[in-house]
This record gives sequence, C-alpha cells and structure tokens, in this order.
Amino acid sequence: MPNIRSAKKRVRSNARKADVNTLVRSSMRTAVKNCEKAVNTGNKEEAANKLNIALQRVDKACTSGLVHKNKAARLKSRLTKAVNAME
Repeated sequence: MPNIRSAKKRVRSNARKADVNTLVRSSMRTAVKNCEKAVNTGNKEEAANKLNIALQRVDKACTSGLVHKNKAARLKSRLTKAVNAME
C-alpha cells in the first residue's frame, strides 16, 4: 500500500485507466466476433454493417495503444477480405 500522496493518486488513476482499457479491448473483441459470425451466416448486408463497427473498434484500440498497429492491420485486413469474398 503506497504511503506517498502522489503514489496513492497513481493507484486510483491506474485503476480507472485499467477499467477503460478493459472496456475498449472487450468491445473490440466482441465487434470482431460479431463480424465473423455475420460472415459465417452468409448475410452480406449484416456483415458489411458489422464490419464498419469492427473496424472502428479496432482503430480505437490501436490508437489508445491496447493493440499493436500490425495486429490491428491484420485484423482489419482479414475481416475486410472475408466480407468482400461473400457472394
């Protein structure tokens, strides 16, 4: 347990940031899974809508430093390729 006032504040702010990071990471993963499900069901219109949401969430996670830029690019590329391959 920290004794110094600034260290106590750091603990509080780190906890807040961890909660936000968890929320952003979780929403990104959920959006990616929803897009993959839409691709597997074969509904192109729904998959395109889910793709837009997933791309936004991946970009947000990347800009906040939760996901490496190469991983973000890889995820976006794979999802876009899967949606474009649908008939």
